[in-house]
This record gives sequence, structure tokens and C-alpha cells, in this order.
Amino acid sequence: MSRLDVRDLLIDVPGRSSGRALNFSLLPGQVWGVLGPNGAGKTTLLHTLAGLRAPRGGEVLLDEQPLERLNRRQIAQRLGLVFQERQDGFPATVLETALIGRHPFLPAWQMEGAADLLAAEQALARLDVAHLSARLVSTLSGGERQRVAIATVLTQAPALWLADEPTNHLDLHHQVAVLELLAAQASAGRAVFMCLHDLNLAARWCDQILLLYPDGEACWGPVASMLQPAALERLYGQRLLTSEIDGSPVFIPAR
Repeated sequence: MSRLDVRDLLIDVPGRSSGRALNFSLLPGQVWGVLGPNGAGKTTLLHTLAGLRAPRGGEVLLDEQPLERLNRRQIAQRLGLVFQERQDGFPATVLETALIGRHPFLPAWQMEGAADLLAAEQALARLDVAHLSARLVSTLSGGERQRVAIATVLTQAPALWLADEPTNHLDLHHQVAVLELLAAQASAGRAVFMCLHDLNLAARWCDQILLLYPDGEACWGPVASMLQPAALERLYGQRLLTSEIDGSPVFIPAR
């Protein structure tokens, strides 16, 4: 299984001249949650880890190789990215979109085979969108499009998942289903690194937390040590009420 190492990484956030260098490793079996207010750099960090954006300093290593020395095909064979928002480049059905997940593994100009088709169909079924296979993605609701995007990465079967707000647009039932899916990926030896806005989802599903502050400060560690009311209130500028249900902390904004 693959791993991602971050060494002295400074993400390039416009208008920010300083910040704490990030040093951590994303290891098989882990589920990381990235928390922070709007503009703190969560999406920028994810795109940097995926090699889509250059850092201001430091480096990202994929299986001990600098990410900048790997081509996109090599990266995509091990790392999958769920974007927060996406644009349709061309008209495509749900099934055709899911099959894009197999492209990093196909030789040039080779069409998808039976095994690729089966992987896509199973992924769509797992995300409860198999009945939409023939529909154009552009005709779907926001939640349906989000589930198709996650199904596409599931078809890709990466060892490392980078997910930007994976529960975006989803109703409560599908939020839980997606987080159960990501937890199952980690249990199978893969790793998940996701940006979230919901503290309670992070408390329930993550084992490691990274807090990103608007001024560039950051801290990270096990969930129990990171999800402390004082730190979270400073993070969001919001007073919180706390409780505990089934062994997990629950956070409620105070009026």
C-alpha cells in the first residue's frame, strides 16, 4: 500500500506571506480530517498534495518519491482526488464518467474491457447511482453528481484518497453512506485525507485531525487531542457547546 509524506510543506495561499510548515505522513489505514474556516487553505492543501498546485516551499513524497518527479499517470495509479466542485468538460453519461477512473491503467488508445466495466458498475451500485447509468451527468442533482464523482474514484481504486468536502450536497443518509465507504477503504489498508466542515462528522469518522487557521498556523494529531473546545472555538471564532454521545464528542454552536 502507498503512503504520502509531507516535509516542511508551505502551501501557496494568495495574500498569505507566512505560515507553519507542515510535516506529517498519510499512512495506510488512517482517516484524516482537515478542519478550518473558509479561506484557511484546505482546498489549496488538497490540490498541492495531489500535485495540481506547486507549494511555496517543502515537498510532497509519494512512496518516497518526490511528487514533482512523477507523471500524472503514475500519480493517478495510486492517488485519487474528489473535487469539491467540478465542471463537465464534455457531455458524458454516468457510466462513461465512472469509467474515467480506469484510464490511468489503460495503454494509450485502448478501450475499457469487461473487468473495467464491472468495476464501474459495482462502484455505481455502491454509491446508489447505478440506476442513473445512462443519464447525462449534466442532468443530475448536486447530490447525485457528488456520488458519481466518488464512484469514479472508487472505480479508480487508489491506495490514497484525497477528498474535498466529500459530503457536499448530500442528504443525511448519503453522508453516512459515503463516510462508511471511506472508513471501509481505510480498514482495507488504504488511506483517506478529507476536508470537512462538520465537526461532528470529523469526530465520528476520523482518527487524525489537521487544523488549519486563517493566519497560516496549523496543528495536527490524534482526534482526541485535536478536537478540544478551546482550539476549535479559536479556529472558527465561534463559541461551542459540547456533549458526548456513544463515546464521541458532539459540538453545537452556542447562540
